[in-house]
Amino acid sequence: MSEHLQRSLTVAGSFEEALAARRQGAAILAGGTWLMRDPRRGHALPDALVSLHKIAGLTSIHIETDRVTIGAAVTHDALARSLAGISGLEALAEAASGAANPAIRRVATVGGNLCTQEFAAADLLPPLLAVEAEVELHGDQGAMLVPMVSFLTDRKRLLADAILVRVIINRDSAGSAHVRLPLRRAGDYPVAIVSMARRPDGRVLVAVGSVEHLARRWLSLEHALATEPGRSPDAETAYNLAIGCNDFQGRDGQETDGWYRRQVLPALVRRCMAALLKTEATR
Repeated sequence: MSEHLQRSLTVAGSFEEALAARRQGAAILAGGTWLMRDPRRGHALPDALVSLHKIAGLTSIHIETDRVTIGAAVTHDALARSLAGISGLEALAEAASGAANPAIRRVATVGGNLCTQEFAAADLLPPLLAVEAEVELHGDQGAMLVPMVSFLTDRKRLLADAILVRVIINRDSAGSAHVRLPLRRAGDYPVAIVSMARRPDGRVLVAVGSVEHLARRWLSLEHALATEPGRSPDAETAYNLAIGCNDFQGRDGQETDGWYRRQVLPALVRRCMAALLKTEATR
């Protein structure tokens, strides 16, 4: 006998409608690129879904002189095209243009990339951490701004009764860079990601993704780079500092072992620093 499954889809016209559906147990449907692969991961598809695509403003990107605002339903492809050539946001543009494959980039959304808690290889998280982005959430108590670091640390609790609306980035980075290491057997997912951004005070912030289960800033390397005597460290110096500061616990996965993710980080730091310095030199 075949099992008859009845699923429901709510197309929300407002955040209030979306939150009401969430309280009834509906999962948010954005691009669907992760959700629709649930059966391949051994998970059942949700019985109820709520779509946000009719809520005004979620597909908009606003580029102003002092900040950039990115709607949660903006696709990777749209993000890459909109940010191309914008000073200080090179890392985010590179991450959006290089994620997954062209078909996925045309439908996968910023909100999905940030909110999928099981996705350790999210390309957009490291560059957003490096530029100290904020996210705007909408819950029963209204809107609230949360720094990206805090959002990731407390993501499960925050998203239990709120929806990610947009990402806000202050345009105060002097330059940024992003590198990822793909492996053929890993498919579309990178085994390690490094992003850097030069902040207004001259510090270089470094963020790493896909190595551990959650993307994070590399604080020990940031401190080592900041205390290096003389001018900004070159790529080879950054490589050597990364070897001494490697405090990551690599995650094992089907595509590669944790020790390998950890081992390749210094080389990615060298590539990323070289890209950052090249970007700064062309200005």
